[in-house]
Amino acid sequence: MIDARWQKLADVLVHHSVRVQPGERVLIEAFDIPAEFVALLMRTVHAAGGEAIPLIKQTSVLRALYQQANEAQIKFIAGLERAQMEGVQGYIGLRGAPNYAEMSDVPQEQMQLVRQHWWVPVHQEVRVPKTRWVVLRWPTPAMAQAANMSTEAFEEFYFRVCTLDYAQMARDVEPLVELMQRTREVHIKGPGTDLRFSIEGIGVVPCYGTHNIPDGECFTSPVRDSVEGTIAINTNSVYEGTVYRDIRFTLRKGKIVEATCADDGDRPGAGNPRKLNRILDSDEGARYIGEWSLGFNRYILHPMNDTLFDEKIAGSFHFTPGNAYGEADNGNRSQIHWDLVVIQRPEYGGGEIYFDGVLVRKDGQFVLPELQALNY
Repeated sequence: MIDARWQKLADVLVHHSVRVQPGERVLIEAFDIPAEFVALLMRTVHAAGGEAIPLIKQTSVLRALYQQANEAQIKFIAGLERAQMEGVQGYIGLRGAPNYAEMSDVPQEQMQLVRQHWWVPVHQEVRVPKTRWVVLRWPTPAMAQAANMSTEAFEEFYFRVCTLDYAQMARDVEPLVELMQRTREVHIKGPGTDLRFSIEGIGVVPCYGTHNIPDGECFTSPVRDSVEGTIAINTNSVYEGTVYRDIRFTLRKGKIVEATCADDGDRPGAGNPRKLNRILDSDEGARYIGEWSLGFNRYILHPMNDTLFDEKIAGSFHFTPGNAYGEADNGNRSQIHWDLVVIQRPEYGGGEIYFDGVLVRKDGQFVLPELQALNY
């Protein structure tokens, strides 16, 4: 018997997120996902009049590919997938999380080949700007462990947060969008953080389940050369199978001129300043900021080493070295797009955010009356 929560999630993905119309093709890229859910999702697409195109992958198989593939091989595979992506109108990307460190022993130079010759031409150049897309994780015991929850309790949490009332969230975020559109300068203060930048003339994008599940953020990007100051990231971040702790940046004229983090050694899965700076040296745009966003999902309160959840944490913001999205474009281009999360609630050290000198959020809570609906 199919879990009723599965059907509710499939309905959100097909009808709210991708908004499937009759005759449209929808690519379903599933990594380590139960076949029963993929089949249910395909049936839901077909019931909406669409045509589901399944693409089934396993992370362990991809790891073997990434370890051995040469540049020509990666380009060939990417060409096949780009042609497939160009032939669809919708995309649903689902990833299980059997082991977030699965790619930790893939050499960084191999991961850079994948980013440059596979991720960029397929996803950055086609999927993101030219399809209606949504990405999400699938609940696993590994995710439950990362969240310090039992598997059963985590599943209840997962389906509650992933199928909330996104239509209401869309209404609640409208005043924040209007305020950010009027704002010229942002000033962020907190432990280890004193950061100023302009968002004048940059687009503002509210997120309420149309691209990420779960959701709950509103993003823009800094004017590329305007960022000045320091920032201390107070949540761990997993990037390509490696866990980075205590990341700190100093920025001058928009560029990260100093980048440090905890040195956990050279073993696979351990972050250190050398690895961090190699990522930031991937290309010129990797040391500039492509996104800044406020998170406000009231059901997500603590980090769990999963960016799709952590970047939506109530009372957080994230700061993103690398590529800017077209809807909030500051012109920065990079193969990197790395969302780094700072939580400003009191138990995480607190902090303030000012728009044009006016206090907007303190210790994770919006203080302006028109923004109260976004508080946790």
